[in-house]
Amino acid sequence: MTTETPPRIALPGGEMLAWSDLPERRLPDGGPLVALVARLVPAGARVLLAGPHDPALLDRLAHAEVTWLLRSLPDGVALAERAGGRSVGVLVGGPGGLPTGKTFDVVVAASGLDAVESVEGPRIGWDGLLERLAGVLAPGGTLLLRLDNPAGLTRMVSATPWYAGRGDAEWAVGGALDVGRPANLDQLRGRLAGVGLRPGGCFAAYPDAAAPTALVDVAALDGRPTSGLLDAMLHGACAGGHAGRPVLQDPARLAVDALHSGLAGALAPGWLALAHRAPADAGRPAGPGPAEPGGPGGPGGLPVALAQTGPPGLGVVEVTAATDGWRWRVADPVEPAAGAPFATREAAWRDPAAHTGPVPEGRLLRTVLLDACLRRDLDTLRRLLRGYADWLAGHADAAGRLAGATALASPDNVVVADTDVVVAGAAPAFAVLDASWRASDPWPVDVTLARGLWRFAAALATGGYAHPWSSTLDVAGLTVVLAGAAGHDLDRATVAAAVDAEAAVAAALRGLDGAARTALADELRAVEPTAPPPGSDSHQQLREAWLRQRAELTRLQALLRWTEDLLTSRERALRRADATINLLSGSLSYRVGRLAVTPARLARRGARAAKRRAADALRPRPTGEERR
Repeated sequence: MTTETPPRIALPGGEMLAWSDLPERRLPDGGPLVALVARLVPAGARVLLAGPHDPALLDRLAHAEVTWLLRSLPDGVALAERAGGRSVGVLVGGPGGLPTGKTFDVVVAASGLDAVESVEGPRIGWDGLLERLAGVLAPGGTLLLRLDNPAGLTRMVSATPWYAGRGDAEWAVGGALDVGRPANLDQLRGRLAGVGLRPGGCFAAYPDAAAPTALVDVAALDGRPTSGLLDAMLHGACAGGHAGRPVLQDPARLAVDALHSGLAGALAPGWLALAHRAPADAGRPAGPGPAEPGGPGGPGGLPVALAQTGPPGLGVVEVTAATDGWRWRVADPVEPAAGAPFATREAAWRDPAAHTGPVPEGRLLRTVLLDACLRRDLDTLRRLLRGYADWLAGHADAAGRLAGATALASPDNVVVADTDVVVAGAAPAFAVLDASWRASDPWPVDVTLARGLWRFAAALATGGYAHPWSSTLDVAGLTVVLAGAAGHDLDRATVAAAVDAEAAVAAALRGLDGAARTALADELRAVEPTAPPPGSDSHQQLREAWLRQRAELTRLQALLRWTEDLLTSRERALRRADATINLLSGSLSYRVGRLAVTPARLARRGARAAKRRAADALRPRPTGEERR
């Protein structure tokens, strides 16, 4: 093994030579976490990155002086090579290698403290690590620290017990079993205050603390449990983050239920907590003022939420708090691509300029519809569905076609402004939640309505939700029934066209290639009520799908038994009739009757023949001219 290292790497001792901590799962451009760190670091700030982070941070922190503290020598070499000619200091050896007397304006430990301490050096424990990092924080500085939740959603839905891991990443036991580290937010705030820091805001990381695609302010989660934005954000993050991975139950459903119960912050897979050191002079801060989530937009405030949506390269969407409510913002807007030829044009595209206005207030239409279905509230269902259909028709042009964001307005991207008026019987008000995704070409109103209702029907049927309609309906039939409740007459051909449109839009949103598009279209066309939701590998949903299949097989077996009994009874009746006929055909009375009937039949035939001959004789014959 070679011991040569780049000159920018400092080895104070304790480095781990055959170890790597760099995250295996990485989001495009670093995702919301990198965007958050970039917002925390002002120009010219001295930044300490403690522990392994996404190397994309180096590109986003080009405006700052970066020092990276690692324990893995191979990771340090890789990061030093990535830095190139930039003056990025790399320390390999654990917290004992931090230079004495040097302080930093921002300290980032977004991978937790477990990956900071080296097993080749003296062990100081979680509290010792926190005290060491707090000691190098300059007056007025900010600390960003990650803490995994031992009772979080990830552990609740994971099919593998957290205590059964034997890989390198599971060498440290974290959570409630270790009293030497905090296990919840209150304990974390107490530890931060114990080292002389002032606890600040906190972000809940979904769906995974290691690679979050959504960061939401905990105070916003606790204070806005009915927000349609947070509902859609948590559902989308958990549904996409656990797709194709075996889980015990649907993480998206659990996250939304936790939100409505006011527990989304407490059950988050992990937290990113902010803490600040008091300025050197209370009257004049020594460094940049601390940023807090939920503050007004601008350099001094942090967003309420950050989310990675759509295919790679579209940037991170932010939600900031203003005096008039929440507003959209794109952290690094990407210019929309030029229009492609019609043959290669995507069915949908994203317009970053749409993320500049206010966020529509209200509850998510999908959630309100599910609630009405579970309560078998047909009156509310009819009012909501009819209002949704009328709202779509009201945005159509003279040719009955929808364009832009309204063409893609499905119940999981539409909010109901005031649900109380729906219960009271008034007409609901609707609005598109995320208007950045737009249809490339106008769609007929019926196709848009059928697509939205099909998406809801598929979730309703494959998710195992109880609803007031027949359980023997397939997804297309349930879509037609929902359309009837909305006052529209849709046929199965329109529903099939809507499924093809859904496949094209989903492929555009996910950035799929040709083969993946074809596989997705086939998967959507094959959706059945007896199958689990597409893309899901939930044991709970698989069991529910098995129960639905067993109920369907029981119904079919009962139908087959009834059909067999009916055929058996008909066969017995036919055999009795045949036996009666055979018995009668051999009796003396049957033969005498046949001898009496036969002359009558012959006489009737002769009379018919004589009548025809007489008619021919009496018919006038044509003359010669008539023949010509």
